[in-house]
Amino acid sequence: MSAPSLRQEQRDTLVAALLATGLRDTTAFRAVYRLTSPKLFGICLRICGDRQAAEDVLQEVYIIIWRRAASFEPLRSSPITWLAAIARNRAIDWRRAHRAPLAHAPDTEPPATPEPPDDAPLADAAMVAGEEAHHMHHCLEMLDDLARDAIRSAFLDGATYPELAARAGVPLATMKSRVRRGLLQLRKYMTDDC
Repeated sequence: MSAPSLRQEQRDTLVAALLATGLRDTTAFRAVYRLTSPKLFGICLRICGDRQAAEDVLQEVYIIIWRRAASFEPLRSSPITWLAAIARNRAIDWRRAHRAPLAHAPDTEPPATPEPPDDAPLADAAMVAGEEAHHMHHCLEMLDDLARDAIRSAFLDGATYPELAARAGVPLATMKSRVRRGLLQLRKYMTDDC
């Protein structure tokens, strides 16, 4: 099976599980957890910077997913994008509530963190994920430096718009516009197979 068809099959499996979860199917919800918990835990850990906090936030994320699964619309976004947004937003809420700064300086690599306790993904799934990540990073490199750095800090490091604006010394509205324009350009590059 080729990588694009495998990727589509995995996406279809996750969409079906999310839709069934929306109908309160607990077996489907367990499938959603099994398919997504390593990725969502990684998002929570990167933003929270603390393993215990990330585990607590991840539990809250799955409660939110259980409650909101009926509102998932597969034609509007990919399932992993929808789920990652929930995890990212909840982790940022935790960080704001605990007034926790980013776990690392914005211009340095984040410290290495231990692997999540969940089982490693299958080799073919890891290969597909690696190809997707490579494609996204390639497309990110095509953006101008300001937009690329703002998007990486916001979506990969969990920085908030006010933090980004303060770092760059620009008004908040300017930063929001910069990120939005960058995301629109990134979407275009990714759909055009940059």
